[in-house]
Amino acid sequence: MEKKSVESFKLLKKHFDEIIALTEEEFEYAASYFRPKKLKKHQFLVQEGQQSVTEHFVASGLVKAYYTTVEGKEHILQFAMENWWVTDYHAFYHKAIASTNIDCIEDCELLYISQEDKDHICHEIHKLEYFFRVKSNNGYVALQRRILSLLNQDAKGRYEEFIKLYPKLVQRIPKTILASYLGVSRETLSRLGR
Repeated sequence: MEKKSVESFKLLKKHFDEIIALTEEEFEYAASYFRPKKLKKHQFLVQEGQQSVTEHFVASGLVKAYYTTVEGKEHILQFAMENWWVTDYHAFYHKAIASTNIDCIEDCELLYISQEDKDHICHEIHKLEYFFRVKSNNGYVALQRRILSLLNQDAKGRYEEFIKLYPKLVQRIPKTILASYLGVSRETLSRLGR
């Protein structure tokens, strides 16, 4: 196994350890179902129309998940940086065709797993089922917070909340992409950042 892949698996183990305690044997068993992937900036993890979708653990790098309208307008759904999970969840859990795109904002090192393999390791190691439930619940909370922010806050409020929640992320995201995520123009974002 490549050195970088070994580091990715070490990060996955540390990530699991934040919520559950796996024995070395349990982790080795679970890790055997994950595959490493390296992608360069602008490469896709998932593309709209893709038939088979996997879930990705971001070991290093930064990605964005987005939906593109028929008119070509891009709506950013989420970002995922180190220790975050990302996929087109509808396609992943329902074996549906992907309706979103996920591509790399930076070069990335990822570990990915199929839905069948994830179900299998959760069935075999119930602590992992708990781990993924906690991560899923945290994702729902973040999504609800984002929707409420879009409904209830003006551009300045959304920008300030994003900075407060994700201070390390702000510096890594190009301003045009951040503006799209916040639902404002690049010019408005420049004014907010002063």
